[in-house]
Amino acid sequence: MLQNESQSGQMPPVQAGDETLIILESLLCVMREKNLLSRQDIELLCQKVERRAAGISKNPLPCCPEKAESARNYLQRLSAYLGQRYGGKHLRRVS
Repeated sequence: MLQNESQSGQMPPVQAGDETLIILESLLCVMREKNLLSRQDIELLCQKVERRAAGISKNPLPCCPEKAESARNYLQRLSAYLGQRYGGKHLRRVS
């Protein structure tokens, strides 16, 4: 089926939000590459999304729990990628 789509010049359908996700993912990568975001910043972002997804934030994510959990998981994977790609110091844990 992909051959037929590429031969006819049609693009596969884009899921709602795909464009936004690609832009935001690319923006995070560029900002990290230019040292505008540190690894600590990315980890703090992960923590904030986790709190919002869990509903324990003053501003929980305004979507269904499955989407919030998906956002949390995706950001964790992106954070791991950015950490491997660009390195940097981890957030200092105070116990």
